Amino acid sequence: MSQNRNLIYLAGHNTFFDKIIERKRLQILNIIKDLIKNIKIKDALDIGTTGDEENKSSNLIIKNLENVEIFKSISNQRIKIGFFTKTKQKSITENFSDDEINEFKSDLVLSSAVIEHVGSQSNQEKMIDNIFKLTKKLFIITTPNRSYPVDFHTKIPFLHWLPKKVHRKILRFFGMSFFSKEENLNLLSRNDVHGYLRKYPLDYKIIDLKFLGLSSNFIIIGKIKN
Repeated sequence: MSQNRNLIYLAGHNTFFDKIIERKRLQILNIIKDLIKNIKIKDALDIGTTGDEENKSSNLIIKNLENVEIFKSISNQRIKIGFFTKTKQKSITENFSDDEINEFKSDLVLSSAVIEHVGSQSNQEKMIDNIFKLTKKLFIITTPNRSYPVDFHTKIPFLHWLPKKVHRKILRFFGMSFFSKEENLNLLSRNDVHGYLRKYPLDYKIIDLKFLGLSSNFIIIGKIKN
């Protein structure tokens, strides 16, 4: 049976940057819903689901998709079965067995604001490779644009444009040790995205989500070739 859900109202945040992030998530949701409205989606897999159920904005996109029968989750966090039919606690950068791939392979694979948090370039490449293997029809990945003047994680403008080693050293100096580590934040440029995707047999495109006239986020759509 298809499931129609009312849009979850975002509340509990009140800073300027939080409001911007909420607005962007809603824009991304609307774009994705429009993209898949004419595609038959039996099962949808969410990559990097958060276990923070207190935050009403958590897992916003997957929980507001319509006309999907089965919802699955792969996450390194523990996810209660609740909303999802199947869950697996595992990092998307690990190797997946044939049985795991068969069990979780889905018409639609969705990963929202995850790839910039999995670490090194090799980890990001492994994530893309696994997503490709887990996709029957379509995958959608969202991620911030490294070329945007402000990094919405640190709220600091331009600093992330510096060479990555210099950027991380300065973040440590300002007491932002968490975001200074590659394993926690590794932003992607448009060229990075093209470099990761061009080797796969798929049709893909990058949609720019703009804020103040500039591209702040990428929505990456990959369609598996039959």
